[in-house]
Amino acid sequence: MTSKILRFFTATAFALSIAALAQTDANTSALPSAPSAASSPAAASGGTRIATINMEQAIYASNEGQRDLDLLSKKLEPKEAELKSQNDEVESLKKQLDTQGTKLNDDARGTLVKQIEEKQKRLERSVQDAREDAESQRNEVAKKILQKMGPMLLKYAAENGYGLLIDTSSPWPNGPVIWNGPAMDITPAVIGVYNTQSGVAAPVRTTPSKPAAGAPMSKPPAAKPPATTPAPK
Repeated sequence: MTSKILRFFTATAFALSIAALAQTDANTSALPSAPSAASSPAAASGGTRIATINMEQAIYASNEGQRDLDLLSKKLEPKEAELKSQNDEVESLKKQLDTQGTKLNDDARGTLVKQIEEKQKRLERSVQDAREDAESQRNEVAKKILQKMGPMLLKYAAENGYGLLIDTSSPWPNGPVIWNGPAMDITPAVIGVYNTQSGVAAPVRTTPSKPAAGAPMSKPPAAKPPATTPAPK
């Protein structure tokens, strides 16, 4: 249980539905309203090239994304410590039951079992609440970046002759793309352009980032693309 909690909170990115973030709900829209075909710069340019882009990686591997998620991770550290303490207490009681259970009378054993069950349920509720809160805050980080990255991406597509961009954030079979070669991927180029536009410096880390082992979607490794990256041929 401890490892699951720690994996959950040390992973600075969670599974993110780009489609959900792209909804144009008045209160929760992540991207600006999609431009019409007539007004889209990509449509006006008559682009015919096709490329893939991992939108989740573009968001979280950008300098701004790394910075904001690092700040959020620090903000969540007290909750991680709290849940670890609760989990340690449950594990200690379970160990007590394993080692002393046969020596206890029925009443004492029943009381201990009931105590473990109650604390376990309380812990599970706390983890669920923390997961929902953390996911909500991470989605807010992504929405803020997407609002600025969306128009930049349309401009980039128009300037480089792209008529179709396919998101590869969700691997097949959850996503539509079975496989795509690196030559088709414009994610590093888009990250480089966005970093230049945002003016946010790359985060300085003194220790390597912890891998998000077991997480449904781990944080992409720190990307340090050049200020300007030519579009793939």
